[in-house]
Amino acid sequence: MTRRLISAAFGIAIGISILLIDRKEVFLVAVAIISAIAVYEILVATKYIKNIPVAIASLIFVGGVPFVLNYDMQFINTRYASFVFIIGLFVIMLFNHKKVKFAEVALVTFVSLCVPFSLSCIIFLYDTFPDHRLFCLVYTLTITWISDSGAYFAGTFLGKHKMSPGISPKKTWEGFAGGLITAALFGFLLGKGYEWAMIIFTGELTFKVDVLFLSVLAVPCAVLGVLGDFSASILKRECAVKDFGNIMPGHGGVLDRFDSVLFVVPFVYLVFIYDNGKYFPIRDIVNFEFFSF
Repeated sequence: MTRRLISAAFGIAIGISILLIDRKEVFLVAVAIISAIAVYEILVATKYIKNIPVAIASLIFVGGVPFVLNYDMQFINTRYASFVFIIGLFVIMLFNHKKVKFAEVALVTFVSLCVPFSLSCIIFLYDTFPDHRLFCLVYTLTITWISDSGAYFAGTFLGKHKMSPGISPKKTWEGFAGGLITAALFGFLLGKGYEWAMIIFTGELTFKVDVLFLSVLAVPCAVLGVLGDFSASILKRECAVKDFGNIMPGHGGVLDRFDSVLFVVPFVYLVFIYDNGKYFPIRDIVNFEFFSF
């Protein structure tokens, strides 16, 4: 437990530092590094890392996706880059068909596209809501981790009924319910805390936060977080590994921490931009049109 807490504190310190720097270039580099490490851990777990050409092509592509998405130009287009990457993997398979199988190419293509494209939604949130970007990022990234913590403690003290023993033996329905309640409560407190912080630091409040909306949104986020965790657990079981890595003692690898985030970040981004930001939970008081506690 001590190692777990120390690792968590170290990770939180890094995250806060990145938020405080508040520069897009830093977020781009962070997303690229996290994506590359996560995919590398999958390649190691599946033992596909042994095929050096496939691994190198995958990691270069994954590390470049956030930058290509951000600086999408006529001749450096995300679609073109993805097409070249996929064709490149099949060319490698053709020249090494005795060692490289289609299943390997299919899995590498899948994770190389899903992981960086999903995490790159962090950059989209950063760009789309400049006035409240830090709030959006904190809410999106921490909602699943808070929910996971609530589920852990609820499951530890109250858990009796297993959700899916064959996939994740420690997860219980009681813990799942505790995670949902924790997420909803956190969404409410984070919204109100954001308002209070602005009053404390600026002396006035120029916006209102729809805390009810944030509380309700936290529930499907928590559900998606569990689905992401289960998806990673299935892959770990098929690869016969306990964790994807040990870069974070007590927590495992990078993917062990970000598996639940992979489904949540795109979901929150899509909700926030739906109908040109109609359901964005923060509004200027002058144009305040929704109910808030």
